[in-house]
Amino acid sequence: MNFGFLKIAAAIPEIEVADCRHNTAEMEKLLREACQRGVSVIAFPELSVTGYTCGDLFGQPVLLAEAEKTFGELMERTADCPAVAVAGLPVAVDGRLYNAAAVFCRGKLLGIVPKTYLPNYNEYYEVRWFASGDELKTDTVTLCGQTVPVSSKLLFRSGEVCLGIELCEDLWVPVPPSSLQAVHGANVLVNLSASNEMVGKHDYLRDLVRQQSARTVSAYLYASAGCGESTTDVVFAGNGLIAENGVLLEEAERFVPGSRLVCCDIDIERLAALRRKTNTFAYAGPSPAFRSVAFDLPAYGRSYPLLRHYNPTPFVPSDDDGKHRRCEEIFDIQCTGLARRIRHTGARTAVIGISGGLDSTLALLVAVRTFDLLGLPRKRILGVTMPGFGTTDRTYDNAMGLMRALGVEIRETDIRAACLQHFADIGLEADDRSVTYENAQARERTQILMDLANRSGGMVVGTGDLSELALGWATYNGDHMSMYGVNCSIPKTLVRHLVGWIAATHADEATRPWLLDIIDTPISPELLPADERGDIAQRTEDLVGPYELHDFFLYHFMRFGVPPDKLFFIARHAFGERYAPETIKKWLVVFLRRFFAQQFKRSAMPDGPKVGSVSLSPRGDWRMPSDASAALWIAQAEAIRTDEP
Repeated sequence: MNFGFLKIAAAIPEIEVADCRHNTAEMEKLLREACQRGVSVIAFPELSVTGYTCGDLFGQPVLLAEAEKTFGELMERTADCPAVAVAGLPVAVDGRLYNAAAVFCRGKLLGIVPKTYLPNYNEYYEVRWFASGDELKTDTVTLCGQTVPVSSKLLFRSGEVCLGIELCEDLWVPVPPSSLQAVHGANVLVNLSASNEMVGKHDYLRDLVRQQSARTVSAYLYASAGCGESTTDVVFAGNGLIAENGVLLEEAERFVPGSRLVCCDIDIERLAALRRKTNTFAYAGPSPAFRSVAFDLPAYGRSYPLLRHYNPTPFVPSDDDGKHRRCEEIFDIQCTGLARRIRHTGARTAVIGISGGLDSTLALLVAVRTFDLLGLPRKRILGVTMPGFGTTDRTYDNAMGLMRALGVEIRETDIRAACLQHFADIGLEADDRSVTYENAQARERTQILMDLANRSGGMVVGTGDLSELALGWATYNGDHMSMYGVNCSIPKTLVRHLVGWIAATHADEATRPWLLDIIDTPISPELLPADERGDIAQRTEDLVGPYELHDFFLYHFMRFGVPPDKLFFIARHAFGERYAPETIKKWLVVFLRRFFAQQFKRSAMPDGPKVGSVSLSPRGDWRMPSDASAALWIAQAEAIRTDEP
């Protein structure tokens, strides 16, 4: 495998009903194509050797004999193909016929898994021809001259990969066999299906596959019958679906003639990390024992391209409808959290430092909506602007204009005189531009906010975001501190998007222009004096790196425990030519160094609402010693070769 990636495929052959020789020839073509593309696991539809719609022909010994013969020939002809394949055919065992999945690889039959749940309603009549796998009285069968295990309780293992197999209707019942298979270790669930099309059914099927992959924390490979099946009463469209942990990674275009192959890479390491993290995953109460069959995965190496999309902004949904729903939900969570804290503490005011930047803007918008929902006047929100040595006209004007447009109480306190006095008190030279110079300003601002909150019977609403917490890009006991941090679980890439969404969907004409200009303003703490043109001289991303890279690293590092070499690999895949390999490596090392070194700030972070699957609260999702060593991670990151393709 390549960083835990496994290439799998749903094969949809164009069949002829009851023409086993034609069908196995099409299956051979697809199997060979799959191996040429580096596929390790390939699934064919239910009863693909004969066709699903043979009806009472399943009772004909001629068809059953031909199915076994041609399937055996298929295995012989593909003995040079390294992929493990799962094909559907009728299999007779002890005088009864089973709708079965046959697992084979390199000419060797590995095992037979019969269908458990046989539909016998509406257009389905499977009980007329087949028996359920639960009715088996033996645990072996001889097929094509090979004696192998036969059971609905079989798992197929190769290292970290474990295949569980079910057939069509098995997925549609209240407790699918794949649920128990997953509890017993299956992480790649394969479904051989022959599900016909009806209006609205496809959407339900897609949700079913996605949800089962999520519930079982697995990859789900679904291959369904297509062209060539009988259209006497129903139509089959050729569904090929590949899902992983609730996300549909790839799907076939339906109603397309000809044989097709749908390929995608799944991430076995990611699934293993999620299962380890979810401590309730393996508990399912008493369940039947499973038998394991060993097989060898092909060793393709890294010569095949990664067939998988990685969103370069994983915290931001890629589709417009998803973005709108996500933003609305996040905004509601922030406002609900702040409202509860205000009611509980009896705070009369909310005090927020407004810089004209993204984070404080979002915090102010949350406060305004919260006060509106609580029926409190906006004038009880104290928006405090505190110009310092690096404040520019642009950010100052945006801060003042936004507060006026929102109708909050405006307080302005210039911190320069107080800071100069403080510098003199501690003996800091006038031309010193060290971290002390910067942090003193942040702490002076925080002191003003805290004291104003005390004086007005209120609470300081924090503005720091998740990206800053991850990198420690905050002044300890300065902007790092508040009484409730509404942005603490929102990364910088999402903050920008949220403010843009609010501007487009919630802001009035007086507020929108200020929000749009704030979005376009470079990110900066404005702690160093402006340049000769009066523009921002201190740009955060020049110092700590691009936030979109850091947010990408943070998401995959926290959510799935992705190691540095794999982080580098998937970042290159996600960002393409946007960043040179050397640049990605450079900022990855910075991310790791800062993430470990700055844990002490997160250990003392204020309360704030969790809004997504990644959070750094020391009381919830992330508990790490402040002095944990980063040596292992740094060593792996620094050893990355940037000259490899």
